[in-house]
Amino acid sequence: MTEATHTAVFPVRDYDLAATLGSGQAFRWEGREDGWHGVVGSRPVRLLAEGGCLKAFSHTPQIEWGWLTEYLQTGLNLGAVLATFPADGPLGRAVAACRGLRLLRQEPWECLASFILSSTKQIVQIRQIVALLCERFGDSLAVDRGSSPVYSFPSAARLAGVSEADLRACKMGFRAPYLRETAAAVASGQVDLQALSGRSLEGARAELVRLPGVGPKIADCVLLFAYGFPAAFPVDVWILKALQELYFPKRRMSAARLRRFSETHFGPNAGYAQQYLFHYMRTQIR
Repeated sequence: MTEATHTAVFPVRDYDLAATLGSGQAFRWEGREDGWHGVVGSRPVRLLAEGGCLKAFSHTPQIEWGWLTEYLQTGLNLGAVLATFPADGPLGRAVAACRGLRLLRQEPWECLASFILSSTKQIVQIRQIVALLCERFGDSLAVDRGSSPVYSFPSAARLAGVSEADLRACKMGFRAPYLRETAAAVASGQVDLQALSGRSLEGARAELVRLPGVGPKIADCVLLFAYGFPAAFPVDVWILKALQELYFPKRRMSAARLRRFSETHFGPNAGYAQQYLFHYMRTQIR
């Protein structure tokens, strides 16, 4: 019988934990002196990168840790992914500056709801909205004595039954009815999020953009960060800026032409390339 443990160690190569958790993919991680504190599903966890390993600390004993290795994608061969990138200067500089950045594999409902709340917001603001939402409508989770309270992400059924006014009280503004209506669609089974993993990229995207508050960019974020569709390429203002300034500095390009360029230039792992460009633009170029 496997013994339950509070800690686990995962040997890794080319894994930048800070870049991965702080690059705008997920919004429930906080970097502190003793590591990164967050919640994966209903499990509060602290992560620390040290000596070629990721160390995990759980408040409750875990019999197995597959839920965390799947979320962190520790088994991915990053070198093989990077080898599919086009050999161009801007992407090469982005990889050199951010090497070790990984894509997480998140729970679909939490990812979808979080990115609905992300519209026109900065990352720090999204984190604040998500934290308020979890505190008010999530379940309290077991943590060590003396630790700050931690909450699960509220289910679609829970949020479908919350008033728009109560959602607006979480500082989400015009996004409140979108979140509530999408929660109702998911809770009622009108949209089966689990089934999307078996669809084509185009089919899954078409299903998501039917939901209130979900456009192509939010849909592609969910397809990339929750379902692992490698060719999903979310295009926001940062990516448009990156494509224009890094690839076409001497020629003004329309947003439509930049999107067409992104669809053909970056190869089968375009989503990974997008995240490198996004993080590079935010942290190195501005």
